[in-house]
Amino acid sequence: MEQSANSTLKLRAARYSIFTALTLAIMKFVVGLLTGSLAVIASAVDSLLDIVMSGVNFLAIRQAEQPADDGHSFGHGKFETLATLIQSLVISASGGWILVEAIRRLNAGDYKVQQIGNGVIVLALSMAASFWISRYLRRVGKATESSALQADALHFAMDIYTNGALLAGLVILSFVDAPWLDPVMSLFVALYILKEALSLARYALRDMLDAELPDEVRNEVIRLVNEHHGELLDIHNLRTRRAGSQKLMDFHLTVCKHLTVQEAHDLADRLEETIAKEIRGANVTIHVEPCRRPDCPGTDKCVSVKNRIA
Repeated sequence: MEQSANSTLKLRAARYSIFTALTLAIMKFVVGLLTGSLAVIASAVDSLLDIVMSGVNFLAIRQAEQPADDGHSFGHGKFETLATLIQSLVISASGGWILVEAIRRLNAGDYKVQQIGNGVIVLALSMAASFWISRYLRRVGKATESSALQADALHFAMDIYTNGALLAGLVILSFVDAPWLDPVMSLFVALYILKEALSLARYALRDMLDAELPDEVRNEVIRLVNEHHGELLDIHNLRTRRAGSQKLMDFHLTVCKHLTVQEAHDLADRLEETIAKEIRGANVTIHVEPCRRPDCPGTDKCVSVKNRIA
């Protein structure tokens, strides 16, 4: 039930993201072409790419929410991670284009900017819209632990800062005769975009290469298992990784060798349920091992057996 609600929430957020990006792109392109401002056109290109990436996010999230099948026995969660990596590549391309165009205009002395007032208005509106959608996507992304939505939120947050810098440049141009400021501001925007693209790529590659989950998650798993210390003897070989919103983890559990198969199985089931309840998105696999201590005290003195009987 909770997974279905999360899926609906994530898909709705992705649709809002597409609509917002489409509206901003149209508005910026119209004003950018009218003013001739590279700053506004650069922002329009970024919004156009927002549409592409938000669309990719929507498709990736929809696919990631599909249940496991014969071809993907661990589920489809990494479609979200793939979408995040695609975002980083597209952002890199947009940043590269803006960088090249800014350098070209500086070298050619092409500083022509007209109707600055319109550019100021559209960038101010863009900042307001980006602020709203960024906060919304971040909230939904954290609530559902969606890497794709959190990456999209980061991209819109990036728009706030870049548009703010461009807005400041256009405001200055309205008071000072410094037309070269437009491509210079675009140059800094391009460098910032490339920096953020690198951060997104590192985030995606970490999950695609099955890096361990943060220490706080691993420590929480160990804490939850140790709460059953009277029923088990040891936890070891804990392995964790992320696949989209899922946290995949497995570990070995040592129990008293005098437990029946049914009792050991029930203990593992209880642990899996506890971890899944306390850690959102947890998908747990437990390998049960019998205690092989050569100095086994026997059922009369074994702490695990005594706790089970009690």
